[in-house]
Amino acid sequence: MLTLDYANCLADRVGSHGLDTALFDPASQPTQTARALTASLEKTRGTGWERWRLLPHDPVKADHLHQVRRAVDACRGRFDNMVVLGIGGSALGNIALQSALSPVTYNLLPSSSRPGPRTFVIDNVDPEQFGHILDWCASAGGGLQRTLFNVISKSGETAETAAQFMIIRDVLRKAMGSGYAGNIVAVTDPSRGTMRQICDREGFTTLPVPDGVGGRFSVLSPVGLFSAAMCGIDIDALLGGAAEMDARCRRDSLLENPAALLAFLLVELGTTKGKTNHVLMPYASSLYLLADWYRQLWAESLGKRVDKTGETVFAGFTPVKALGTTDQHSQVQLYREGPNDKVIGFLEVHKFRHEVSIPTGLGVEALSYLEGRSMTDLLNAEKRATEYALVESQRPNFTIKFPVIDAAHVGQFIWLWQVATSYAGLMLNIDAYDQPAVELGKQATFGLMGRKGYEEHKRTVDSTLTTTRWRT
Repeated sequence: MLTLDYANCLADRVGSHGLDTALFDPASQPTQTARALTASLEKTRGTGWERWRLLPHDPVKADHLHQVRRAVDACRGRFDNMVVLGIGGSALGNIALQSALSPVTYNLLPSSSRPGPRTFVIDNVDPEQFGHILDWCASAGGGLQRTLFNVISKSGETAETAAQFMIIRDVLRKAMGSGYAGNIVAVTDPSRGTMRQICDREGFTTLPVPDGVGGRFSVLSPVGLFSAAMCGIDIDALLGGAAEMDARCRRDSLLENPAALLAFLLVELGTTKGKTNHVLMPYASSLYLLADWYRQLWAESLGKRVDKTGETVFAGFTPVKALGTTDQHSQVQLYREGPNDKVIGFLEVHKFRHEVSIPTGLGVEALSYLEGRSMTDLLNAEKRATEYALVESQRPNFTIKFPVIDAAHVGQFIWLWQVATSYAGLMLNIDAYDQPAVELGKQATFGLMGRKGYEEHKRTVDSTLTTTRWRT
């Protein structure tokens, strides 16, 4: 099970920049509040936009696993490549799972050593990236006939994914004719929306984006499970780990509920101590892209102009990703001597899946201390040294410890942060499930691209951004 070490967030470690230990007393107001919030979350569990909380439990789990496995079985052995098309919550979880649970050399392995097709997740409309991957799949990758496209869009109207889909549909039809539909698996709304209409019309295999599951909470639904299962990731263990963490995150004691505790630490340090920048710094390269997933979850859920009463509050915290040890050499100078406005979260791994030892016999006295040690020894010593240096500078930090990196513990990590986000939303009295600020940019994009009904948005954009341009 993951563990959370938060001692370096307390005043007896980091002075006035930390929290008083009295706040964690069973009779204190924060612990009473945490108990009340847990009761509130129990009442809303599985309702509205909290239906994601049912994902690791039957009957929802069993239904999704059945549908995903049926789709995977139908695709098994037919494809050398898989291209996942999506953006935001439709892509970041997929990317994080592949990075954490597949070897970094996965796409370079021969097919006999790879549990599934080469996998590319395209989460942008950068024409070079998109064009190069398509060109490679069409030629060196074995041809478009051997390429599966996993299109993820609940509505089908997100401009980026819609554009990607329109392009691949065209190239597949030209390459394969009427049989092209067998190369597309779409994850979309089960009953309505533009993509659902297209899928029904053209006969695509489909999997559901469940109702009440927003994009940033969807990685443990078919949105993330299909591509994971195609690549041999143990999706049973992934959901099992989430269920184990869920049980812990339903406890009403603040110190026994890791999600409530994590949310309390970060919200309290942010609102009372000015620590509004929240860094996540894995000391494991494979966990680095989980920090990308965390950034969307934390930023989009908690960054809100108004609270539930309509009062303007400008709530939220800025999530930052870093990588140990790499960013000891690029960011830690700022973290130790710059503004004391950050909480740094470390991810530490006890046992890696692959170990490398440092040999003996170089015969250089200045480097002899490294001889015979493992790279894990060095990596975790560097983490502990950075932790110590931050404490010396009174910079609060915490550590989430992975016994090993596997599907179960990644599932626990995902669930921990999702539930912590729900707690944080309640603590801030904001809606953690909407994202109104994203809509204006979408509408302006529609106008600039000529969508009917959005002409006024184009005129407003053009008027606002028309300024005198100075050249040097």
